[in-house]
Amino acid sequence: MPASVLTFAEKKRRHEKIVVLTAYDALTASLVHAAGADAILVGDSAGMVFAGHETTLPVTMDEMLYHTRSVVRGARGAFIIADMPFLSYQCGHDEAVHNAGRFLKEGGAQAVKLEGADAGLVARLVSIGIPVMGHLGLTPQSVHALGGFRAQGKTMAAAARLIEHAKALDIAGCFAIVLECIPATVAARVTETVAAATIGIGAGIACDGQVSVINDLLGLSTGYVPKHAKQYAHFYDEGLAAIRTYVDDVRSGAFPQAEHSILTSDEPPAAKPETPRVDTTP
Repeated sequence: MPASVLTFAEKKRRHEKIVVLTAYDALTASLVHAAGADAILVGDSAGMVFAGHETTLPVTMDEMLYHTRSVVRGARGAFIIADMPFLSYQCGHDEAVHNAGRFLKEGGAQAVKLEGADAGLVARLVSIGIPVMGHLGLTPQSVHALGGFRAQGKTMAAAARLIEHAKALDIAGCFAIVLECIPATVAARVTETVAAATIGIGAGIACDGQVSVINDLLGLSTGYVPKHAKQYAHFYDEGLAAIRTYVDDVRSGAFPQAEHSILTSDEPPAAKPETPRVDTTP
């Protein structure tokens, strides 16, 4: 059965870990879906890892819709959550409803994610049939207000406030809440307190599931790798080596060869060099 919001609730009930990964294009989405992830988040992190911006703030609705449609085409049947970019939901609930609806209607997503503690907006979206994933802790769209990409919830007061925000989002109807870069003990408290599934990223093992940025996981990065990320491969290094080999082959004339060339209809194919026969007679 395809994953849905019910998958998150059922896995939390059974204490089974939920796996979420980001994707921004059709090919990567097909890899994530084929690997068996429970959901794909089309994150506004695309602004940083895909487009090269320093923050997620420049990402637009049109860009997120483009990425969402690409992911939907690459991972048909997957449960896909679209990230609402900066200023797509902060300028009033009516505009937020319109933009969230576009992700389902035009993008093909099944749910949206939004940062912050606007429980009223969450309740309104849920009431008209738009599933919502919340996001608390380090909220990248508030990077300037937070003074940088800094861990949150480290003091007793901040932790208490975060837990109250999580409760409000839960009551409003979030099916899941991302907890980013908060102490593991605080994440455990939230997980125990709310019915929504908690999805951690730098928030410890007690969360109901985990989300990772696919570029971090695959080693598709040339710069800073967050402390909470684990690299399972080194695609950048391997790709760079392959491209360097191609560059050398073109410059030396080793590529292309006859087998890479197009023949005329009456031109016989080039004979492949014979493999020398090795006499094994004793």
